[in-house]
Amino acid sequence: MKKILIVDDDAQFRSNLAQILNDAGYQNDTAASCGEALTKAEAGDYDVILLDMVMPRGSGAGCLVELRKNNPRSAVIVITAFATVKDAVDVVKKGASDYLAKPFKIEELLLTIKRVIEETQFEKRAEKREFHHILSALSSPIRSDIIRLLQMRKHARLVEIAKELGMDDRAKVHFHLKKLEESGIVEHNNENIYSLTLFGELTRECLKILETHLSAIA
Repeated sequence: MKKILIVDDDAQFRSNLAQILNDAGYQNDTAASCGEALTKAEAGDYDVILLDMVMPRGSGAGCLVELRKNNPRSAVIVITAFATVKDAVDVVKKGASDYLAKPFKIEELLLTIKRVIEETQFEKRAEKREFHHILSALSSPIRSDIIRLLQMRKHARLVEIAKELGMDDRAKVHFHLKKLEESGIVEHNNENIYSLTLFGELTRECLKILETHLSAIA
């Protein structure tokens, strides 16, 4: 279960956020000040820290810097009432993974948390030197086509994938699916229906960015 620290001086706001996160299946803790947040973050292992930029006895920006310095593996999502482009650039430079402007919708909050956690998982894989496995998995045009197909269709059986790719050799398709599974990009259920993992979805988004960049300079 992913663990989240809520840092805000407004007790009612903390309580509301905690209830939302509980309902969404996240374990969470709260802090009313930057000092309390730094103490709890040092003792706890939080996947995400939700940080209000307007904090008593110290600025949210300073707290952000301290949290990132002391807890580099915890992603920080900044909560601010002032969402200008300059503010966004400033918090990113100080190490924030994303920011939310008050008032925000519950769906926006949960989607932002989910995306930040997925990005952190991607970075952790790279840190574990698994990046060469990922690059190897993507080196084949067949595997890249499978990823694109599964993103469009969400899920498909082996025979359906082979048909869409125009390949009669199902064994070869199965081989490439196994390579993608070994890299954590694809998974299958008990009925042998294949789909992208959350990591696979993020990998596909990275591929699209790379493809756009390469087409622009070609």
